Amino acid sequence: MSTAPRVAVVLGGGGAKAAAHLGAAIALREAGLTPVHWIGTSMGSVVAAAMAGGADPARMLADFGKIRAGEVLKRERFALLKGIWAPAIFQSEVFRAMLERLIVPRSFADLVTPCTITAVERDTGKTVVFGTNGEDAPLIDVLAASCALPPWFHPVTVNGRALYDGGIRAPLPLPQAEGIDCDIVLAIDVGPGFDEIGETVLKPPPFVAAADTAIGWLMAGTTQLLRERWDRDPSLPRLVYVRPTSDRGATFAIDRIGHYGEVGAEKVRAIIRELQ
Repeated sequence: MSTAPRVAVVLGGGGAKAAAHLGAAIALREAGLTPVHWIGTSMGSVVAAAMAGGADPARMLADFGKIRAGEVLKRERFALLKGIWAPAIFQSEVFRAMLERLIVPRSFADLVTPCTITAVERDTGKTVVFGTNGEDAPLIDVLAASCALPPWFHPVTVNGRALYDGGIRAPLPLPQAEGIDCDIVLAIDVGPGFDEIGETVLKPPPFVAAADTAIGWLMAGTTQLLRERWDRDPSLPRLVYVRPTSDRGATFAIDRIGHYGEVGAEKVRAIIRELQ
């Protein structure tokens, strides 16, 4: 590349698979590419905020890989006894404590690069946008809300509204990239897809598995439609779509974080070579 392109990065949700976003950030740094804007939802929002805050992606990936399931996925008391009447399966405060350990900035004003995060309003289904081109709110509150995927976690109240995981509405938040002045939009998709293959990595209880499957198909369809919409509009920047992994049922596959980081880096290194 004779002149480095201005790259905006869009990071989708995918739980543990979001480690691929950190691998992608490592590859961008190796190539000397500094994104002009980070956009994220769900666990992609956590990586987006960390990178916009100036974090070292390699160090964060190492810290991410040290997390153990029991540190972030602690069941709500009596959730199993309550069954379908349980308001959530995991304790939100335990997950939030993990965010507070991983993320140093506490406000959008602390970030050094523009950053946009999405969540979904529980009562209306509307996308709520925070950070650049959106509302202001405490950063950890916003990240906790953006990751609050039902039925696993409770909604999180931010600015007086109960919010759920932003990936419910747009697993790959491309709409928030439409107005950014850039040459390339690099979109990393680790969410549900129709290309998921192989055995389920982690199998939840049947009732939850059925809900996960249905939600996943809807998310995959939304991502497909968002990509098609982008491709039909010639006024938008070039979209470079990257699909690092199509593992099935790996949202909580914390033991595979290192692997996902590696595949994310490999995929984006290959993309960068094509752009040169």
